[in-house]
Amino acid sequence: MPNPNSDWSYDYLVKTLSEDGSTNPIEPNRTEFERDVRNIYGLPEKVEFCTKCLVSNQRPRIGFKNGVCSACDYLEKKTAIDWEKRDEELGALLEKYRSKDGSFDVVVPCSGGKDGGFVAHMLQENYGMNVLAATWAPLSPTNIGRANLESFIASGFNHVMGTPNPKITRKLCRESLVEIGDPFQPFIYGQTNFPVSIAKHYGVGLIMYGENGEVEYGGDMTHSESPLKSTSNEDKHYFSGRPLAFWLDKGFSESDLALFMPSSDTAEPEQHFFGYYKKWDPQENFYYAVQNLGFTPNPERSEGTYSKYASLDDKFDGFHYFLGFLKFGIGRCTSDAAHEVRDGKISRDEAVSLVKKYDGEFPQKNFTEFLSFTGLSEEEFWKYSDSWRAPHIWNRNPGESWKLTKSVY
Repeated sequence: MPNPNSDWSYDYLVKTLSEDGSTNPIEPNRTEFERDVRNIYGLPEKVEFCTKCLVSNQRPRIGFKNGVCSACDYLEKKTAIDWEKRDEELGALLEKYRSKDGSFDVVVPCSGGKDGGFVAHMLQENYGMNVLAATWAPLSPTNIGRANLESFIASGFNHVMGTPNPKITRKLCRESLVEIGDPFQPFIYGQTNFPVSIAKHYGVGLIMYGENGEVEYGGDMTHSESPLKSTSNEDKHYFSGRPLAFWLDKGFSESDLALFMPSSDTAEPEQHFFGYYKKWDPQENFYYAVQNLGFTPNPERSEGTYSKYASLDDKFDGFHYFLGFLKFGIGRCTSDAAHEVRDGKISRDEAVSLVKKYDGEFPQKNFTEFLSFTGLSEEEFWKYSDSWRAPHIWNRNPGESWKLTKSVY
């Protein structure tokens, strides 16, 4: 396989884009083959790294003040939270939705991973809630992911899974790479909307998610003091500005997208973040899931990072992180390491070393299967992927590899 930072993908472009069909080398047409990533996501032109955790200001919607990112700023606020009072708030909320007839009390989106498993188990075992776990099927499930989901269910949970038409999913993955720069987007649609449909179907008024990614990893802080998951910004926060209706003009029908969409029932369930009520710590969630749910980490680290226990259920999630690295210069390792710095698990210097070693690593193991799944050739994959490299953070000289214009220090 070609090195993703080599001249291979560039050579393919310059030899195939001549308007007259010749193979004379020309500069790629920027309008067609380079997306205006900086303006699409509102990214600052000057790259800056948080002096506390190392995440950069290229993460969409993140705030920076005096060199410190909004996620680190939120961490400071978390230290002043009265968690006993938050627990009382949680108790009152759960009592409001606790059924009197034995029906389901709360829907918890859960793939069998450490975070969803932690939430579901806490609600059912510690708070006596009748939990219905809802899983949106992975694009291509891993063996370890299947085993962890089965272990989670076997530990005592009711569970439903949403599995869309594979032909539609494959086509949507391919088109999402072209149009959004993220082939994982179909999974994100389903992951976001399927729990809502399930809650409506069973008449459950409460959905409990894990953490609020916008505040925990850095993003829109508008609702940082609210336990509610805002649905008004889903298009921007989760769908890269491409709601499902966008695909109706791209050859997909409403029936194609039906299972990806939330139920049209008007009775909307409340959607809350468990991380508002309980101090959120991914590593501690891992220990909890191992002890209570039979959760098993990978025997080897995930490509693009050093961790072995996060996002294990899908063979193709590595391409989501890799495309994010091309667009924002932020890979899977940066997200993992920055959070662990904030949680006091590792030092910033350790995090920098890990990022320099693993960030942006290409997900080679499942590349052949990914190409088969999407129907893409290697040439097409690199043509579309490289079109999402943000020019203000990437640079290359003739005959050299791509390089970030500024690296973490």
